[in-house]
Amino acid sequence: MAAAGSGTPLEEEGPSGEAAAPQPQAPTSAPGARLSRLPLARVKALVKADPDVTLAGQEAIFILARAAELFVETIAKDAYCCAQQGKRKTLQRRDLDNAIEAVDEFAFLEGTLD
Repeated sequence: MAAAGSGTPLEEEGPSGEAAAPQPQAPTSAPGARLSRLPLARVKALVKADPDVTLAGQEAIFILARAAELFVETIAKDAYCCAQQGKRKTLQRRDLDNAIEAVDEFAFLEGTLD
């Protein structure tokens, strides 16, 4: 029997009074939850716009969409930290510039916002 609202199963007693091993449960996600927040059709259209790409499988499109989401999330968090240092809550372009300069992984972006 599971505790009300906890979502985790409790150990049940077997016929001999001993605690039975908890049954493994498959991970569940909320109904209608999307694995990717970016529209995959749009990502596929961007990939196909590259003349060097002839075929792009659904798995590749999904991975590219997920990588783009993680990239945007990471740079946005770093830029937000720069905004907080300036005691602001609103991101500005200079916050992105500061994040690009401060984080070595973003070095390839230097000069792209000019």
